[in-house]
Amino acid sequence: MTGKTADGFGSFDPKSVDPYIVKDPEAFAVNLARTVEQLGKAASAWLAPRESGEKTDTMAEPVVDMVKTLSKVSEYWLSDPRRTLEAQTYLLGSYFSIWSRTLQKMGGETVAEPDDIPRNDKRFSDEDWVKNPFFDFLRQAYFVTSSWADKMVRDAEGLDEHTRHKATFYVKQISSALSPANFVTTNPQLYRETVASSGANLVKGMQMLAEDLVAGKGDLRLRQTDTSKFAVGENIAITPGKVVAQSDVCQIIQYDAATETVLKRPLLICPPWINKFYVLDLNPQKSFIKWAVDQGQTVFVISWVNPDERHAAKDWESYAREGIGFALDSIKAATGEDDVNAIGYCVGGTLLAATLALHAQKGDQRIRSATLFTTQVDFTYAGDLKVFVDEEQIGQIEARMKETGYLDGSKMATAFNMLRASDLIWPYFVNNYLKGQDPMPFDLLYWNSDSTRMPAANHSFYLRNCYLENNLTKGAMMLAGKKISLNDVTIPIYNLAAKEDHIAPAKSVFVGSQFFGGDVTYVMAGSGHIAGVVNPPDKGKYQFWTGGKTEGTFEDWVAAAHETPGSWWPHWQAWIEGLDEGKRVPARKSGGTLNTLEEAPGSYVRARA
Repeated sequence: MTGKTADGFGSFDPKSVDPYIVKDPEAFAVNLARTVEQLGKAASAWLAPRESGEKTDTMAEPVVDMVKTLSKVSEYWLSDPRRTLEAQTYLLGSYFSIWSRTLQKMGGETVAEPDDIPRNDKRFSDEDWVKNPFFDFLRQAYFVTSSWADKMVRDAEGLDEHTRHKATFYVKQISSALSPANFVTTNPQLYRETVASSGANLVKGMQMLAEDLVAGKGDLRLRQTDTSKFAVGENIAITPGKVVAQSDVCQIIQYDAATETVLKRPLLICPPWINKFYVLDLNPQKSFIKWAVDQGQTVFVISWVNPDERHAAKDWESYAREGIGFALDSIKAATGEDDVNAIGYCVGGTLLAATLALHAQKGDQRIRSATLFTTQVDFTYAGDLKVFVDEEQIGQIEARMKETGYLDGSKMATAFNMLRASDLIWPYFVNNYLKGQDPMPFDLLYWNSDSTRMPAANHSFYLRNCYLENNLTKGAMMLAGKKISLNDVTIPIYNLAAKEDHIAPAKSVFVGSQFFGGDVTYVMAGSGHIAGVVNPPDKGKYQFWTGGKTEGTFEDWVAAAHETPGSWWPHWQAWIEGLDEGKRVPARKSGGTLNTLEEAPGSYVRARA
């Protein structure tokens, strides 16, 4: 008996189990043996650097923190028998309802989908997650259990805000990891593909796992894209330009003019050093740098060094002086101009804001306007990255950095991926190691995998002064021996947030806008931390919101804001041109009187972590 419910879900068809029956047991057994062999190679790749002492395993530290955090939640529910019974009854009652519906479906009845079960989760898009009673039971049990665990954290009383935040985050990570979509025997699509290929997919997958462990020197370097298809300076980061100056911490790139006249004020871009600058120059079609050049901007970019033990003592003052300050000196030498418009992206924007406050104290007025891309200066609402920041965890990070002089780039990459584990970790785990399929080439994911190290002094300063103590907006941050205040920054600010940003939440950027001493134009783009910024106008994607001053609450500002379809880039260009009344001069030769060092994108950006 088969049928359709009002929701379109059919009842169970016994013939639907045919694709799950192994047709060639001998071939399947051979491939399972080969899978175990490849798994052994993967284990050796993980063990070898640890046995030799080349790598010290630090996995225990986050696991211990997770156990300590979740034990505080458990303590609340287990300390009172009535609360324990309440929690158990709630979960068991939900399981009983699922079991009853499963029995009905196995009996040939049509059963409606429960209202509280998500229907648009792409992990469960295969139709057998609903049609097959076994997989349907697993799917519903997964959602019910995940929801129950989240409820246990939400309803636990007596937790401080940071502990509750960490507990919520850890429960989310555990739920993502334990999804039945991540295992061969509990994922219908994986099960069918494994049977159809007699396990050949698992052989290929374990071979890829071993390769990725070797590539990560004992750590898993999860491949999210086919990196063989990209090369920096060849088909990525190819906007023409010259490296015009170099310091211990950065190279300064000037891009070749593409128009007969250019805006009088040059444009300096200060990117994050946590990633590489070429996210703004992925290819000619979506390069912000090329687009700005095409609008008549004389664009300079700071390309940060990929640091090693020699840079251990380079702190924020070093990056402000040898990065931003050095860039301003280089722009003066290359163009003869004192006045500059500046852009800071993410932590590069945070450094720029702090540097502006320092410049204000010193009377340095070379930067005449600042644009901040998804930048936090206030960290009250800093999102899930705050999970990794407390005194104990920072102490552990500092101890590791003391041994090498830097934080390995893979650590930050993993933290960022964990913010969206269901999108950035587990789909690739399934595709690579269980399906045995090579990922598709994608320039943005290539950039995402091109991680950088962080100097010990710099990273420690950032974690403590920003995430832990929020000193910048408190007026308590010390830079170059001076206590700095954002209220001293009175130049015009264009503050861009992204609506779905997990790293610099739009609300956090909004709140930070209120601490500057001058006019702030707050703009919220659609999408997230990268796509919200890298959104060329000709793509016609997303939208942006503009509104009044950053007063009152973020929610009220959003409710009253005006939505404009498409990219915010032209809106920003008009803002820039309005600052200096659009004054233009003849196009400049890259480097001016300076001796250029090499072609863009330079050598610093090519160094791999």
